[in-house]
Amino acid sequence: MEAPPPPDQASDPAEACLRVLREAAPEALHWTVVLDRALKERLIDPFTTPDVRGVVVRTLAGLARQGQVVKEGTGTYRAP
Repeated sequence: MEAPPPPDQASDPAEACLRVLREAAPEALHWTVVLDRALKERLIDPFTTPDVRGVVVRTLAGLARQGQVVKEGTGTYRAP
């Protein structure tokens, strides 16, 4: 497993969400768990990402529409 990037090198939200879901595969995660893990691993910086909760929700929905993640249920996603 790779070490998380330093806070000044935080990933963009899509990369962060994909990384969290890939690491959890095949388990499906609720968006709140994705957000929590991304914050704990410093993949998303809440001080430089305004409305971090909304960003994660919209990012996961967009990734599901693009087929990069699978929506399992209300607010729950997994890596394909």
